[in-house]
Amino acid sequence: MTKRGLNEKEAAEYLGMAVNSLRQARCQTSRDEGKRLSPPFCKINRKIVYLRDDLDRFLEEHRVA
Repeated sequence: MTKRGLNEKEAAEYLGMAVNSLRQARCQTSRDEGKRLSPPFCKINRKIVYLRDDLDRFLEEHRVA
């Protein structure tokens, strides 16, 4: 069975970026409403979870053809 939700470290690895870069983008996005600098995430209590589908969509949206 494949995990649907990835933690911060797994999501950063999936995207090929550093955990700190992903964290920074998430914090910047919350300050600048309307600008999506990071993929959508779920916050469950204090835990951040990224859905695999959202990560794939985020990659497609930032693809340069």
